[in-house]
Order: sequence, then C-alpha cells, then structure tokens
Amino acid sequence: MKRLLALSLCFVLLLGGSSFAEFKAAIATRIVTPDPLLPVSGGMGASNPVKEKRGELTVRALVVEQGKTRVAIVSGDFLGFPAALCNRVRANLKDIPAENILIGATHCHSAPDCYGFPDEKGQFSCDLKWLDSVCAKMSDAINEAVSKLQPAGVKIATDEAKGKIAYNYYAPQLYDPRCSVIQCVGKSGKPFATLVNYATHPEVLGNDVGILSPDLCGPLYDRIAEQGGGTAIFMNSAQGGMVTADNRDPSDPTGQKDMRTWEECLRIGTLLADEALRIVKDAPVQSDPALVCIAQGVTFPVDTESIRMVAKVSPVGLGVRDDNMVTTQVNLVNLGNAQMLTIPGEALPNIGYYLKRKMKGEHNLLFGLTNDAFGYILIKEDWGSFKRYNYITRTGLGEMTGEILIEEALKIVNAAPEPQQLQGVEAATAKPKA
Repeated sequence: MKRLLALSLCFVLLLGGSSFAEFKAAIATRIVTPDPLLPVSGGMGASNPVKEKRGELTVRALVVEQGKTRVAIVSGDFLGFPAALCNRVRANLKDIPAENILIGATHCHSAPDCYGFPDEKGQFSCDLKWLDSVCAKMSDAINEAVSKLQPAGVKIATDEAKGKIAYNYYAPQLYDPRCSVIQCVGKSGKPFATLVNYATHPEVLGNDVGILSPDLCGPLYDRIAEQGGGTAIFMNSAQGGMVTADNRDPSDPTGQKDMRTWEECLRIGTLLADEALRIVKDAPVQSDPALVCIAQGVTFPVDTESIRMVAKVSPVGLGVRDDNMVTTQVNLVNLGNAQMLTIPGEALPNIGYYLKRKMKGEHNLLFGLTNDAFGYILIKEDWGSFKRYNYITRTGLGEMTGEILIEEALKIVNAAPEPQQLQGVEAATAKPKA
C-alpha cells in the first residue's frame, strides 16, 4: 500500500515582517448538461430515458491558496466520479499538484452514468464522448479558478440544519443533521464562494421520473447566489445506508409515499441554502487561515462479485486490479480551524460520526464520494447482518472496507498538524492543544 504521497504544509513568513503569506481563493463553474439529453443512472444496471431537464448539471471548482500550498475542491452533479476520470482531469492541469485536487460528486440520481454500468444484456448507456467533455470542462473550471485567485478571508461554521431536509430511510433519526459551511470573503467583505457540506442523497426526483436534473443541488446553488453568498459548491458527507432527502408526503398516513417533484427539489434545496447561510452568517472572518493538504493512497480488497463484474467490463475503468484490490486517494485538508477528510464512497452515519469525533478541527468536514465512489462503506459488524442492509451490502466493496478506511484515515489525521488560523509570528511555534 502506498503510504504518504504528499505533505503540503506552508508556514511562510514574509521577510522583514510579522505577517504570513496571503490567503487567496477563487471559484469557477461549467455547465455539463448533455445536448441531446442522455439517460440517467441511479446505480447499477440500466439507465433510464428522460424527456426533459430541470436545471443544469454543473461542475464547480473552488481553489484555495496559502503560501506555496494550493488546493482544488471540485464537485460535479453526478452519481459518482470514478478515479479514472479524476486522474484524466488531473493530467490536464499543471498549476496544482495532482494529489491536491479533490474531486467529488453530489451523488445526484438524475444525471448520466459516469461508471459504465452494464444492463442485463451487457450493453452500456454511458456516453464516452460526453465524459470526455465533462473532464475537459472540469479542467477548464479549475484553471479558471486558478487564474482568478484573489486575496480573501474565510468564515467557517457548523450547526444543525433545521427543518424537513433529510432523514434515514432505514431508521429515521439515525443521521447527522450537522451542516458545515466554508465561505470565502473578498477584501470588500462580500462573500464570493460558499461551500456547503451536508449528508443526504440528492434523489428527490430519482432516476425513474423522466427528468435530467441536478436535483436539490440546483435550487441550493441558485438560492445562495440570490441571497448574496456568491457561487455555491456542495460536497456530500457520510450519507450511506440510507440518508436521503426528506421528500415524504406529510398527507400520507403510511409515511411511505415520496413527492418526486421539482417543487420538492425547490423546497429542500432552498431550505438547505437558507440554513447554510444562517449558520455561517455570524462566523468571524479568518483573515490568515493556515492551509495544509495531505494525500495518501489507501488499498481495499474488492470482495463483492457485482463490483468485480462492473469493474471488469466497464469502458470507463474502475481501477480494480487482477488480484481484486483497488487503491485510491484519500485527502486530509486543514483550512484555518477546520479539517476536511475525503471518503471514497458512501460511509454510513456511524462511521461519519466516529471520524468527526476523532478529527482535530473545531469544524470537521467529511467529503463523501470524493476521489472515487465505491458504493456503500460499512463496518464489518453491519456487513450482511440485517435484512435491511442486504442492498447496501451487495453494492459495497467488501466486509473490511469500513475498518480499513477508519484505520488509514485516522493515521492521516494523527500525522497531520493541528488546524489553526495564523495570527502572526507566534502562530508558527504554537503548541498543539491538549
């Protein structure tokens, strides 16, 4: 297993002064809606045809820089974005180290297939030319953000998002209601980028209503822009098994009927945006946040036959070796008093709670489905243990995925410095908190 690939840690003093290197940030977007429209995927198996679109699919790139350290946080309105595609994007870039480029998916269930899932006849609905264009536009967005880097501060806050936004379909209260927000503020004091980190499946519409859409993320982005939060980017969190949008019909006494409408996407996306802006509104501006980025390769066994089959036949390439092992990139980023950890799939909420509890930040963020998207991640005690978990067991890498992720993630966390805001010369020699 590949160990530490890169450690980018910058505490740069300006010669003859007491201030640290200036923090900069920028964000850029590209529309990637296919024209003509393509079938949409909700997971393994055949994609479903669509008749219309609601909103535009986008890719969004937030680039941050402090001293010699530069990091890109990227999100796309897709079910997942495999490492093979991430690496194609990274290969097109020269101004950011490849290991410092974090690429995630919102996990939208009403976008075209990025994996190459075969149907029952072994045919694929993924469009390779469209995927080429997505990778190119994602690279363009990152390059544009780099070219627009400007001096900035950050506001970071975490609180419970209130209202009817998400729930756990398997056990309604077993989900993480916390929403973390990172907002980049220009010298004028006006926000120009808002990152929302929250755990839910954006599947209000799903893949079987004939609509191509970014789902609730589209209204989320629109609302934040309308309310003066600048360009928004959504990074999902530990929403596995089965934390989803709360589009339950309140008039249905059984509680089993979902409202799969664009109006419900508008309601949930707008509500989450309003809550994110409420949460971050009164946070102090960190004018000189320290930036650290660590990348490490982590290797997992692929024990599930269905995943092996998809990996074997997919025209995209999912990186599973002949020995049924797969290695992917996990990142840890410190930004000011926040710490961000990537997860290459859909970790269950208990894993998310545990990792956040062990992380070192005042604000701890998990970026699910980032750098890879390997399905559900369970601990071994849950793997195949309940009838309710049969589906998520079939669509995960294997019994030990959760154990390996936790062990390797905590090694990275424990090796990293404490997150901090630089306050001057003294900050360079500040002792870690007890």
